[in-house]
Amino acid sequence: MLQYWWMIPLGFALGLLGTMIGAGGGFLLVPLLLLLYPHAEPETITSISLAVVCANASAGSLSYARMKRIDFRSGLLFAAASVPGAILGAFATQWLPRSTFDILFGATLIILASALLWKSTRPRPPAPTSLGLTPDTHRLGTYSLRTGLAISAGVGFISSVLGVGGGIMHVPALVYILDFPVHIATATSHFVLAITAAVGTIVHLATGAFEHGARRAIMLTIGVVLGAPLGARLSKKVGDRWIVRALAIALLLAGFRLIVLGVSGHPTPGNVPPPAPQPAAIPVQATQRAR
Repeated sequence: MLQYWWMIPLGFALGLLGTMIGAGGGFLLVPLLLLLYPHAEPETITSISLAVVCANASAGSLSYARMKRIDFRSGLLFAAASVPGAILGAFATQWLPRSTFDILFGATLIILASALLWKSTRPRPPAPTSLGLTPDTHRLGTYSLRTGLAISAGVGFISSVLGVGGGIMHVPALVYILDFPVHIATATSHFVLAITAAVGTIVHLATGAFEHGARRAIMLTIGVVLGAPLGARLSKKVGDRWIVRALAIALLLAGFRLIVLGVSGHPTPGNVPPPAPQPAAIPVQATQRAR
């Protein structure tokens, strides 16, 4: 495990940056792992990322719960809708060739980076006057539950296939489609993510995919758990617009790089052609008899 010690500072940086911009570290971790390990299978990459995302989301949910920002009733319903998609997504990853996965994730990164650039140009919403939910207050009945469940099912599948946190997709849907307040949407989505990432990790454990990445996941988790609280504190002091823009440009470059790798068909264990058959050796005794 000591050969992966350098992943602790990497996890620290991911936890700090992801928490600072409020998007989690999963969509940053997966492209890094894809570029660092070009021969790894997609299920190994996603199993590492989901385990780290699960630890980060669980720690964040505890903090949000103390602040009474989680709508637990809606969150449990959304999680129930996300779980089947998360299970299917974890299995689907095993059927994706690495080149296809690289192209799919590269395209996703380009879309996310474009959304981040657009978001960085928008004015910030005013801070809410009250950050908490009273024990008997919830959002059920104020939005279309069917729409919310459908959104959660889709986010659960996509986030599990790609191994990223669904917050970057779930939070905008809760805010702009279901009219959740931003502070409630962020916390509730975090709670749902902790559950769906845990389910995806369990599936990878059951299939044996996590076995190859367990040590790396542990080291990354240590770093993420240390970096996330600092990112939360810095988010109140550091202007994040230029951070978001720089991050979006980096994601654009990584996305294009992954697409190029996927199209070029770099050799991986899943697509290396079998060696050409060699002619059978002729026994020495047989050649002597022929003479």
